[in-house]
Amino acid sequence: MSALGRIAVITRKELRQLRRDRLTIGMMVMLPLMQLLLFGYAIDTDVRHAPTVVYDADGTARSRDLARRLEVTGFYDVRGQVDGYPAIAQAFRRGDARVALVIPAGFSAGLTAHRPVEVQLVVDGADAQTVASATQTAAAVVAAWSAELRVSAWHDGTPEPISLSTSTWYNPDLRTAVYIVPGLVGVILTMTMVMFTAMGIARERERGTLEQLIVSPVRSVELVVGKIVPYLAIGYVQMTIVLVVGTLVFAVPFAGSWLLLYGLAALFIAANLALGLFFSTLARTQQQAMQMSFFFLLPSMLLSGFMFPFEGMPPFAQAIGQAIPLTHFLRIIRGIVLRGATLPDLLPELAWLGGITVALVLASALRFQKKLG
Repeated sequence: MSALGRIAVITRKELRQLRRDRLTIGMMVMLPLMQLLLFGYAIDTDVRHAPTVVYDADGTARSRDLARRLEVTGFYDVRGQVDGYPAIAQAFRRGDARVALVIPAGFSAGLTAHRPVEVQLVVDGADAQTVASATQTAAAVVAAWSAELRVSAWHDGTPEPISLSTSTWYNPDLRTAVYIVPGLVGVILTMTMVMFTAMGIARERERGTLEQLIVSPVRSVELVVGKIVPYLAIGYVQMTIVLVVGTLVFAVPFAGSWLLLYGLAALFIAANLALGLFFSTLARTQQQAMQMSFFFLLPSMLLSGFMFPFEGMPPFAQAIGQAIPLTHFLRIIRGIVLRGATLPDLLPELAWLGGITVALVLASALRFQKKLG
């Protein structure tokens, strides 16, 4: 047989083996489709409907008109009124707002008396993309209204009727490392924890030790939890390395409580380990388990708010993102590290993580019926 004939035989053999591996074929088809749909429909770098609060110390029709002018642009979603800067900080810590419009007392009276007035836009600097979109749009709205006033009422050559000042909190220098490094903790934990455990039961099956677990008195839930616990320590080591290096090398500030962060991180690590175990109950081989892990990592990075603003995604993409553990951990770690968030500020994200973890543990236990699949 010629070399070309031998190559043809091997090629046919590989194609037959690939045809039997339906999971691999499915991922080969779904991966490009998922990338196309995510980048085509779900990913938008323009931040729209940024949650916004208004501190209106003037309380007049003109001040309310300014807030409405911002909202109709579609870039701001006014969530309510606050009564001062401490309330703005609290809204930022809880994730209820990313932008705050501050209108000073005497705003309307100053315009009536032809005195220049200044309004302020406070932006959460933890996300540089939010800062850019929010400030540019607000500046354009204020400049347009100021131009209208100059044409209709101000003819004496005085300065601009309305000016806008901006204040960036938590990351005033807009350094990328301040935003990326805390998020990397979640991405690295997701990648390693899911992958480590995804091959757990698959490895037991390939080595032939799954039968020993089946005949043992260990219950399904006990097996799942037992496989999760050892990796918690590994997750904490990885987390510590990233945070320490980020603090020392990249000068990332740490505004909150280390104890609170490490306590809440346990739930996130457990959620990823449970997800990995669930993948391992679906996979027949370690290779399939690893493929599932990589397949899950892409939407986790794109739909969680790690790379692109969560507010810029359409509703269907946000709904998918809410079911991803990384989405909620990013809000937790950035809230604690950058904004000094406390436990009451993070209770909604904690509830989401808890629900996801319980659901994954139960699903893994149900899939693993203490019998050979």
